[in-house]
Amino acid sequence: GGEGAEGFLAMEGALTARDRVGIQDFVLLDETTDAAFLSNLTKRFSKDLIYTYIGTLLVSVNPYKELDIYNNKQMDLYMGVNFFELPPHIYALADNAYHTMLTEFNNHFILISGESGAGKTEASKKILQYYAVSCPSTTLLNTVRDKMLMSNPVLEAFGNAKTLKNDNSSRFGKYMDIQFDSQGDAVGGHILNYLLEKSRVVHQNHGERNFHIFYQLVEGGEEGLLHQLGLERDCQHYDYLTQGECAIVSSINDRNDWKTVKNALQIINIDEININHLFGTVASVLHLGNVRFDSDSKGRAQLNENNAELRWLLGVDAHSLQEGLTYRKIEAKKDQVLSPFTIDHAIYVRDALAKAIYGQTFTWLVNRINESMENKDLSRKNVIGLLDIYGFEVFYVNSFEQFCINYCNEKLQQLFIQLTLKAEQEEYEAEDIEWEPVQFFNNKIICDLVEEKHRGIISILDEECLRPGDATDLTFLERLEERMSNHPHFVTHKLADKMTRKTLERGDFRLLHYAGEVTYCVVGFLDKNNDLLYKNIKDLICQSKNAIISESFSTMDSDSMRRPETVATQFKSSLLKLTDILMAKDAWYIRCLKPNESKQPGHFDEALVRHQVKYLGLMEHLRVRRAGFAYRRKYEVFLKRYKPLCPATWPHWRGLPADGVEVLVQHLGYLPDEYKMGRTKIFIRHPRTLYATEDAFEKCKHDLATRLQAKYKGYKFLFISATKIETCWRGVQARKERDRRAWAVKVIKKFIKGYMTRGQAKNTDNSEYLAFVRQNYLNRLKGNLPKTVLDKTTWQTPPAVLAETSEILRKLHYRLMVRKYVRGITPQKKAQFQMKLLTSSIFKGKKESYPQSVQIHSHQCTVFFLLVQYGVPVIKYDRNGFKPRPRQLVLTQRAAHVIEEANIKQTVPYTSLKGISVSNLTDGIVVFHIACEVPKQKGALIMQCDTLFEFLTKLSIIANKQNAIQVVHGSIQFEIQAGKESAVDFSSGQEPTVYKAKNGHLMVVRRVPL
Repeated sequence: GGEGAEGFLAMEGALTARDRVGIQDFVLLDETTDAAFLSNLTKRFSKDLIYTYIGTLLVSVNPYKELDIYNNKQMDLYMGVNFFELPPHIYALADNAYHTMLTEFNNHFILISGESGAGKTEASKKILQYYAVSCPSTTLLNTVRDKMLMSNPVLEAFGNAKTLKNDNSSRFGKYMDIQFDSQGDAVGGHILNYLLEKSRVVHQNHGERNFHIFYQLVEGGEEGLLHQLGLERDCQHYDYLTQGECAIVSSINDRNDWKTVKNALQIINIDEININHLFGTVASVLHLGNVRFDSDSKGRAQLNENNAELRWLLGVDAHSLQEGLTYRKIEAKKDQVLSPFTIDHAIYVRDALAKAIYGQTFTWLVNRINESMENKDLSRKNVIGLLDIYGFEVFYVNSFEQFCINYCNEKLQQLFIQLTLKAEQEEYEAEDIEWEPVQFFNNKIICDLVEEKHRGIISILDEECLRPGDATDLTFLERLEERMSNHPHFVTHKLADKMTRKTLERGDFRLLHYAGEVTYCVVGFLDKNNDLLYKNIKDLICQSKNAIISESFSTMDSDSMRRPETVATQFKSSLLKLTDILMAKDAWYIRCLKPNESKQPGHFDEALVRHQVKYLGLMEHLRVRRAGFAYRRKYEVFLKRYKPLCPATWPHWRGLPADGVEVLVQHLGYLPDEYKMGRTKIFIRHPRTLYATEDAFEKCKHDLATRLQAKYKGYKFLFISATKIETCWRGVQARKERDRRAWAVKVIKKFIKGYMTRGQAKNTDNSEYLAFVRQNYLNRLKGNLPKTVLDKTTWQTPPAVLAETSEILRKLHYRLMVRKYVRGITPQKKAQFQMKLLTSSIFKGKKESYPQSVQIHSHQCTVFFLLVQYGVPVIKYDRNGFKPRPRQLVLTQRAAHVIEEANIKQTVPYTSLKGISVSNLTDGIVVFHIACEVPKQKGALIMQCDTLFEFLTKLSIIANKQNAIQVVHGSIQFEIQAGKESAVDFSSGQEPTVYKAKNGHLMVVRRVPL
């Protein structure tokens, strides 16, 4: 059942479409003729199926009505789905480009092309909206997406206009890079704009409008803003808005669009001051269009007296502006000469200024949008580019703009063929399938005709623009006729035969594009290509109080004496850069078609669509895709779908998918020339082979369904029995569950009652609760008993009922730990502890250095013939001069001996030792007070010992002199001999030292820490 459902979902692909409405992939047409192509397109359009594939290229027909195929449910349906699993849709293409980028870590672009009104801008919006919904979401990422989405209404307001063919025609080319990080999050964007149709600012054909923003400002602007800008709420008042005689259009709501644009400007981080400057430039253009000129007696232009508009213009000095619009400043060596304009020349300068202001403002706006979308993280990003650029244009009168636009389409067609052929050839090579050359029209000859260096039309136009003398549009045409007379794709009235000459005016030239013939009128070619603005006007505009205008024009380098590049050359350079950008990315294509000229839903004009199919190169693309093998699929996908057709592969194939496909096609009787086995895919040459397989699959599916139905009837009785057993079993389980819950309720009630009476004496209500509390406490205590005698904090706090028991247990536990500790003490360690205790009783709290005293060290004595108890090195100080002498002090059972090497220098019997003095400070001085009456004794013994505490503790034990040791505050007095006294004084300094002071005392200097 599951495989059948998956198969049915996959059937929504290109195959069974022929059994519904047309074929969803043109590659699977039986015949690759124009008639078959258009017939399939017509069938699908009639049922509102506006999308059809040519391989991975998407053909989109504008329905001229809202279709419910762009909601969130549709987006969810196409997320992460194989390209051909669902019906053709723009979401399928966007999703596959996105997931291919993530898995292969490479860059992609989606080229959206078609003529004006075919739905390119809407397609671009749908892709952006899809990425906004389908990509991961955070606050930061949502901000980036909002800016990307909101850049659309702003750029449409300033760059789109109503034309005869489209009420929202993009009058500029746009390439947007959407940057994604490694997680697939949209983190930034960047826009490149191409060839804004600035001439529309000053002139519109009948039935066309200026750019939307002018009408939005006049119709939707707040009263206060209009008053501030000196505008009236009436489009008829402005010359630049009335030439097309259709300022108001029923399908356009300028007031609502105004609110959308104002909101969008805030989202893309343009502050209030710059928004006011932005609308100020728009208003200045409108005022500039109303500036009128009269002629004086000498035919020189002068401003009409009623020109109140000047005070609203550009934030510059009105008198200087008046001079700039009527005179040209010519620099002759060091002098400046004012050359007056004729009325025609003044109007030309006024219009040139209006176009320059609007063009520079548009560039400033694109830069600001880029700043707001800029990704600050410089780590590597993958991008998907969206190229929404003008389609091929053929009007009743075609001028310089159409020439540039059609040249652009020639370049893109050349790129399209190159990339398509390259992609096909690479797939064949990757799959190890022999490549079969494809015949196609190479339009390089037309591209060279336009762009070739020194010989192309653009080069000749530039030469004529730069040539001194009276260069005109007609002299440019003459130069073309001289250079291009033998070119097969170029013809003029002069070069044409008699029949062709009747269709050409004398000021026309005709190019045979890949999409067909287009006749261009040369009038205005030189002016539009030059796009010049006089230096004195530039200098004046740079002083504008409007920050956008002054900033934009100050970057134009008005001081440079070099002539700026012409418009055509700039456009050619930007196209070459765009081509380089696109060549470095993997391509996806959307070809947009308009079904009729009248924008009527449901009406399909076959002749019009045939023309678009031709110049969009759809048949060439189809032929490239069909060259060799029409259908190719991965082995896994092909085997999964068709395995029921072969007993060896059904229900499960255990080997490699390629081997399974080989077994399957052999069973189906494929001839050797009908298919080829690649590395990962099967290639099938003819659609009829695939359709035969599909028909067999449909029959097999019906047979399987019949068998399943028969089996189902046999299992019906078993199913009823199983249901009864299941019901009984569920009843038993439910009764068990009921009893279990009743027991649980009883236990919980008893526990709550016990908790409430826990403070009472033990009774039937709380006995079980108290037992639980007791058991729980003892378990916790068992795992957290103190580990040492010194640990007084970790004993578990007992519940009130166990307070007395806990205290008894605590005392028992500590007594047990003390007992274990005492039993583990050795006699040596016990003696050491007793010595430490004695030392503490003598010195603790009395001598400063006691806390820092170290463990007891034993010292070896060099005198071996005495019964030595203890020995220690000391410094002995003479009684008279206090000269220091290194000695060993050895304690025996009866006396202390001062020894130099092996000679005993002095012996002090313990019986003659009256007392022992030490200071309360950190020094090591010790004074033995000896009774002078004892024979051979010369007075007190002064020494310095590093291990003072250890030495005195040993002495007090051996000589039993614990009470004889005195800790003295201040100087230590002692007898040098009978009746003669001296002292040891103490002071502090930076370095410890001992010396005889001037007063005759021994001075001990102890170091004071800094």
